[in-house]
Amino acid sequence: MLFQPAIIALLLASTLCVLALVGSAPFAVDVIRRWDIRSGSERQLQLERRTYLFSTLLTLVLVLQLAAVLLFVFNAEKMSGMFVGAMCAVGTLNVNAFGFPALNGKIAVFFLAAMWLAINHVDSRARDYPLVRIKYGLLLALAPLLAGSAWAELQYFLDLKADVITSCCGSLFSEGSPTIAAEASALPPIPAMWLFYGSLGAAVVLAAVHGLGGGRQRWSGYLLALASGVAFVATIAGILAFVSLYIYEHPHHHCPFCILKPEYNYQGYWLYVPLFGATAAGLAAGAVQPFARIASLREVIPEFSRRMAAIAANGFFLTAAIASFMIWQSRLILLE
Repeated sequence: MLFQPAIIALLLASTLCVLALVGSAPFAVDVIRRWDIRSGSERQLQLERRTYLFSTLLTLVLVLQLAAVLLFVFNAEKMSGMFVGAMCAVGTLNVNAFGFPALNGKIAVFFLAAMWLAINHVDSRARDYPLVRIKYGLLLALAPLLAGSAWAELQYFLDLKADVITSCCGSLFSEGSPTIAAEASALPPIPAMWLFYGSLGAAVVLAAVHGLGGGRQRWSGYLLALASGVAFVATIAGILAFVSLYIYEHPHHHCPFCILKPEYNYQGYWLYVPLFGATAAGLAAGAVQPFARIASLREVIPEFSRRMAAIAANGFFLTAAIASFMIWQSRLILLE
């Protein structure tokens, strides 16, 4: 199993990330202890030169982690035909106890990496690099999660066995299953629709308010980050509760992974890509707000935050529009 090209790529990306973090940890500690932008000493000049190298390396590594989420899900879907009982990615992830923890870890890393990259970007735009200590401290705090995610992914792939009979989405998302996903699937359509469109609409409105304010209103930046997180969870719940039913044209098929299959024209990617992108942008806009009052960032952060708000507004609106089109063209009559 380990010699599947996608698995090799995922493990290489995770290994590179962990090695980069381990290699940069001593430097991060050195920066936190000794950084002084006002000093002209040889040590300070060496630190400044090395920050360019490490920041570029870590940016590339974390961008790889962003792409790895999509590859991980795509690979799980492609491998579903190799396991007895698996009809989609759910069956592949259920082959052992590490499948869904590995996926959840990758999603968490995706959003945390997006926020770190936002902080790193605004810091690199300032003349005095005021967030150097903060961003390297955050990197050290992020390292255990990245290492844990890589470990869960490795354990998952090492324990993949083709002779295991797995279960698929019918058991995980059925109303009788004792899982949060099953509870979300059991939501009545009308409340689920209110939650789905209400959360997406609130996120779009707050993104517009923040963007039209030039990104200078800190309160709207924080609210946008909060609304983005809520919209992400509510949208996933809405896909489980009713959007998937319209795509499958079946009143009892709630799987959020089968919509990624070719027989459904890969429609799930049209929903998930803008949703993940918009959520990451909204969280990034909020992540930089605590530093907006720093003198050298007073013009940098509003402009960056305004751009993130525009991406978030467009992404959430696109998610709602795509879901509405899928519902409109479906032959399923869910509501009388």
